[in-house]
Amino acid sequence: MTFDTLGLSEPLLRAVSEKGYDTPSPIQAKAIPAVLEGHDVMASAQTGTGKTAGFTLPLLHMLADKPRANSNRTLALVVTPTRELAAQILESVEEYGKHMDLRSAVVFGGVKINPQMMKLRRGVEILVATPGRLLDLHKQNAISFSDVEVLVLDEADRMLDMGFIHDIKRIISLMPKKRQNLLFSATFSDDIRHLARGLLNNPVEIDVAPKNTTATKVEQKIHPVDKGRKAALLSHLIHTKGWHQALVFSRTKHGANKLVKLLERDNINAAAIHGNKSQAQRTKALAEFKKGKIQILVATDIAARGIDIDQLPQVVNFDLPNVPEDYVHRIGRTARAGSSGHAVSLVSADEIKQLGDIERLIKSKIEREDVEGFEPEHALPESRSGHQPTRNAQPRRSSPSNRNGQGRNARSDSRPARSDSRPAGNGGQRRHSGQQRSSSSNGSSGNGSSGNGIPGSANNNSQARTNQSRPQQQERSGNVHAPQHSIQSGNR
Repeated sequence: MTFDTLGLSEPLLRAVSEKGYDTPSPIQAKAIPAVLEGHDVMASAQTGTGKTAGFTLPLLHMLADKPRANSNRTLALVVTPTRELAAQILESVEEYGKHMDLRSAVVFGGVKINPQMMKLRRGVEILVATPGRLLDLHKQNAISFSDVEVLVLDEADRMLDMGFIHDIKRIISLMPKKRQNLLFSATFSDDIRHLARGLLNNPVEIDVAPKNTTATKVEQKIHPVDKGRKAALLSHLIHTKGWHQALVFSRTKHGANKLVKLLERDNINAAAIHGNKSQAQRTKALAEFKKGKIQILVATDIAARGIDIDQLPQVVNFDLPNVPEDYVHRIGRTARAGSSGHAVSLVSADEIKQLGDIERLIKSKIEREDVEGFEPEHALPESRSGHQPTRNAQPRRSSPSNRNGQGRNARSDSRPARSDSRPAGNGGQRRHSGQQRSSSSNGSSGNGSSGNGIPGSANNNSQARTNQSRPQQQERSGNVHAPQHSIQSGNR
């Protein structure tokens, strides 16, 4: 199958060809015809498989022959959870629609609202928005939803995780009842199906990958290491492996800033991106990382679904995430669009619970490999994931001669503290005291009043899960039925 067979217009096919694409991905091959036929669509696929083009291409095709949007109106609305992802979607709309006379705009918090209001005053055919800023603009009469013909909820599972359910319901209540609805998500959780029941009308369901699976072309590996030596090991790997570009995930904003300083002391060009950074700082750091001016980008989970970089070779989990699903989204930043990639996790003994949760989720044991000179004093135990080990190198306790003076510090750093248990079936997962302090001290980057919906850190995401997921569960009805139409790939 090629893009020529999907029924897209010549200007779109020309733009797709200019980007070097000729064969649609599975999600594109199934979603584009369904959208063009006017169906409501509920689509799920692994991150990095082309979901964005799966809805932007048919949107552009359908809007080409429509009358232009009136002042403070839009014909197609795309709602997404983060600023970075919103900007990425607009970039795709502009690239694919460059041979068409369609207007588009993006609105999100963290930046001045007046320029966005001026842009909307002229009307746009496609509007990409984060939920909070979109509602702010609606309250100020800068945007009306009365002419919306197509509503797209992108990364719907992430929006629910981040506590946007009430904003989403409010936005939906302001829409015309007669419209086409497209829901794209990395996973089909019970909460997503509950949302779909009240939003979609007899939808076509598209699921091209098993739930919570990692991309097959990502080579995953664990390096056991004492907590106090993680930064030194990361620096060692960057130098010895010749990593020219790597995305490193830190659990907290403070940890991201601290790691950048340590890397810069070793002459490694690094920058941090998280909720305490201004939008201008985040945009600049991401742009310079894409251009290769910044070698290492250290990010909290704010970036797990908002960064799309062609041929990103390396993802590093400096800290394992508290929520196992975030591991899938983190490593999905590499091996995108059919390319291969590597994901390395630096895991200390106090993270064994998180590791077990991740391996249960992905139904696979991740290979372990000691790095010479960094063998942990506190050996990483076997995780209770129910799977047999597949690692090549058995982690071991290092001899006193290999401790490098780190014994006391490593022991005190890796001792877990009593903490609140995690929800959602993670079974008594604990966070050490440093994480607790970060969670309590790191806010939502001061943007709560503008409703931009950007979390400050991975801890904020986890807290949102704790506070938000239970009310959502209470909203479910007793029986959740799958949509009537179903399109499935052979590898389900």
